[in-house]
Amino acid sequence: MHPNVGPASLLQLRRKIPAARPRVFRAWTDPAQLKKWFAVANGFTTPIADVDLRIGGRYRLGMQPPGNEPVLIVGGVYREIISPEKLVFTWRWESAGEDEPETLVTVNFFKQGYVTEVVLQHELFTSAALRDKHREGWIGCMDHLERLFAAH
Repeated sequence: MHPNVGPASLLQLRRKIPAARPRVFRAWTDPAQLKKWFAVANGFTTPIADVDLRIGGRYRLGMQPPGNEPVLIVGGVYREIISPEKLVFTWRWESAGEDEPETLVTVNFFKQGYVTEVVLQHELFTSAALRDKHREGWIGCMDHLERLFAAH
């Protein structure tokens, strides 16, 4: 564990998505699906979604803010893949400085009747401010994921 990691190092979100678990899992792992929903806020698009879905495989996601802002790119390595139950991957912004360590994301997909409960845990943040900034982004992403399936 990183020496500066403390109680503020963890965030957890839960969201019920109105779709079968395999479809929701695919939305997290298929580049074409990721481009439809992986955005932190309204007005963002996702022009980059590269996925090598295997243990040790890399992913790279790029979100384009509105206007002429640069694309925000995050990437990492898949640590665990249990389709359609669980994904674990590292997380690091390409623009991150040396003092911002890699973090870890775990996404569990639980079948609950005709819906899937997505439980996201993002950990190893070095500050509450960094954790809270990511919480806002993940809430935006989950809102878009929910809308993707509500539209069907």
